[in-house]
Amino acid sequence: MFLLLASPAYSQYYLRGAVKDEQNKPLPGAKIFVQSLRNYFVAGASSADFGIVVRNLYDSLTVSLDGYETQTLSVKADQWQNIVLKISTDIANKNKPRLVSVTTDFNKVTQQHGFTSDETYFQLVENEWVFPINFPNTGFSLNVNKASYSNVRRFLNMGSPVPPDAVRTEELVNYFNLFYQTPAPAQVFDVQSTLTNCPWNPENKLLYVNVSAKKIDLDKVPPGNFVFLIDVSGSMDMPNRLPLLKAAFQLFVKNLRGIDTVSIVTYGGGVQIWLPPTAGAQKDTILQSIESLEAQGDTPGESGIKLAYQLARRTFNPAGNNRVILATDGDFNVGETSEKALDELISKQRQSGIYLTCLGVGMGNFKDSKLQTLAKKGNGNYAYLDNVNEAERVLVKELTQTLYAVANGVYMNVHFNASAVKQYRLIGFDNRKDALLGKENELEGGEIGSGSCINAIFEYKPMANGMNSAALPSALANLELKYQLPNDTTVHKMNHPVLTKPVLLDSIHKDYSLAAAITLFALKLKGSAVAATISWDEIIGIAKKGVQPNDYLQQEFLTLILKAQKIYGSGKRKRL
Repeated sequence: MFLLLASPAYSQYYLRGAVKDEQNKPLPGAKIFVQSLRNYFVAGASSADFGIVVRNLYDSLTVSLDGYETQTLSVKADQWQNIVLKISTDIANKNKPRLVSVTTDFNKVTQQHGFTSDETYFQLVENEWVFPINFPNTGFSLNVNKASYSNVRRFLNMGSPVPPDAVRTEELVNYFNLFYQTPAPAQVFDVQSTLTNCPWNPENKLLYVNVSAKKIDLDKVPPGNFVFLIDVSGSMDMPNRLPLLKAAFQLFVKNLRGIDTVSIVTYGGGVQIWLPPTAGAQKDTILQSIESLEAQGDTPGESGIKLAYQLARRTFNPAGNNRVILATDGDFNVGETSEKALDELISKQRQSGIYLTCLGVGMGNFKDSKLQTLAKKGNGNYAYLDNVNEAERVLVKELTQTLYAVANGVYMNVHFNASAVKQYRLIGFDNRKDALLGKENELEGGEIGSGSCINAIFEYKPMANGMNSAALPSALANLELKYQLPNDTTVHKMNHPVLTKPVLLDSIHKDYSLAAAITLFALKLKGSAVAATISWDEIIGIAKKGVQPNDYLQQEFLTLILKAQKIYGSGKRKRL
């Protein structure tokens, strides 16, 4: 008692308050950094209230939330704190880490779109060569988006050239889940790296980086709280749109369990709860509800999104997988329709612990750029369904990869050894590449589903003393993987050194040849200068070394190369 009275250092105060927006709505999940404690706390999940034990009567807080202006304020611990955050539409761009790419005006380019008919795509800027002596670090977000591959397949199957900006190289490579390695027990990820020769430039090397996610025990899959948000507007009245989505959701429903719950929200000429929360055991009820859907009216996508999230929150299962599944051609025409406005809308929803999966369909007016924005800001993933087989792959065969996350906020930082690497460039992940030049810089990560395998490929120029020189350092680079577990804000880290031991491409697993062929295929479709001197026959030759004879999707890839060769082979591209 004497010590407590004599020394103010042992005083304790209970700092209380709430974080809200300018409309006085609570902002759950807001991060509160207490300067005296040098630690982060999180506002409550419902009312956004907080209570923190501090030692100082006067303190300083920094409060932040994705989509809002960060606020720093001085506080008195014995007073209730009403903290108001203002919405920010450009704060993300202001706080982006410095780019390693020498491309200028990078942020401005990402806001523009390429048009093919009435389809929209973000314009992509191919990553440039980087000197590690100046920029040794590069970071990139990891996710399981695979929409680009099936969209590319759609164009080629129609005998049409592919819009260059529709080709996202990393999504084509990761469509096949190559190099999967089961993580060690109690580990979320397995990280591997392989060095090999570069098929398109014998003087360079390739660094393959592979991240494999653990597979959840199917007997312990958490209950699902799924809200189907289905576009039933007039633009969906075509065989490859609403009828395809109905078939896709019916395939999914057949595998529901009694502990799962499904709700359906529709938008088209209006917004409504088409099916109230229904147990997975009532399959006939859910299937009949899906079958009765009809397309008509305009497209109030914004209102549909708000109602779907409202319903998901009402049926939220703290121990379950809470997810909105948006199915649309992306052509919103009522309410907020721009990528910027949708970015803001979804950023405010993502803190609720509800994931967003986007399923795209259609052609002619397909809005790829909108669905990319929604999936990224909704802490979810994005797939394009070009046929019922793809629907079955996404929602049945690879269901856990698509809908059951094992980690959020996943990104990788690669630090290259300047004494071993003269130059390097990241292939794919265009317009997503950031340099993490300091430990204070942050990069927004993605969601990784159960059993997923994510690959990244770097092309690099070794130092002149050669890869086998005894003078060369043993580590070419260091990989640092950062991630969070679902419903947890703790950041976990894994480190993996890349050793300087290259292996000939023909001497290693077939998957590496297939990945190299897919990469060249993507670069060729994009019109990249890298693939300008590579022929389609050479790509076919590399692919044949890697394609498994009993794998339908890999065999189909060979046919797509042949179709591309017919479309582009004359050297004269058709007008888009």
